[in-house]
Amino acid sequence: MAAQKRLNRDELVSTALAVVDAEGLEAVTIRRLAQHHEVTPMALYRHFPDKEGVLDAIAERLLSDVRCPEPDDRPWHEQMHDLMTAILDALMPHPNAATLLTLRILGCEPGLDLTERTLSLLFEAGMTREDAADTACQVLASLISLVVSEPGRAHGPDPDAQEEALRAKRALFLTLSPRRYPHLIASADALVSCASRDSYYRRGVLLLVTGLRGTVSLSAA
Repeated sequence: MAAQKRLNRDELVSTALAVVDAEGLEAVTIRRLAQHHEVTPMALYRHFPDKEGVLDAIAERLLSDVRCPEPDDRPWHEQMHDLMTAILDALMPHPNAATLLTLRILGCEPGLDLTERTLSLLFEAGMTREDAADTACQVLASLISLVVSEPGRAHGPDPDAQEEALRAKRALFLTLSPRRYPHLIASADALVSCASRDSYYRRGVLLLVTGLRGTVSLSAA
């Protein structure tokens, strides 16, 4: 019987993540996953207590995908740069799921390991425990924001709808006054869609690391 089909938890998480990537967090339900795997919803409760359990598992999958660099002898800020880049590499393919990490990073072993590594670098930079804790939270929020706010990021599974949304944004800029908004209009294409994703994310990490170094320098002064 279909209800007795043997289920693999990793496959269920992969299915859930694929649904989030295509349709967003709201589209994920126990019933939806059960239908995809041709089982009854009750069969999934052996793996997840409810939808929140599914979302917890997706967050853990994203955190597990972060290839955290090993500590080395380089300055703390160079290692932090590589750590931020590793986090972005894991989040960029899954912008719809990225916000899950905000409240779930301390709820699983990969998230705890990643937080421990971040705090160790901030302690090495000379921050107090309180400042390091605040900064670690702010770093994660900033990286998530980079992914979620990427100009031209696709919204939804319909390519035609995505293109129409971009055309609408460009059309809006054309209605603005050139006298009042000359720089905004000149930058319209770049604001609507990334000319280079690599440059966008490199610049984002550079700004964060530069800001951290500046904060440490001010604290030490």
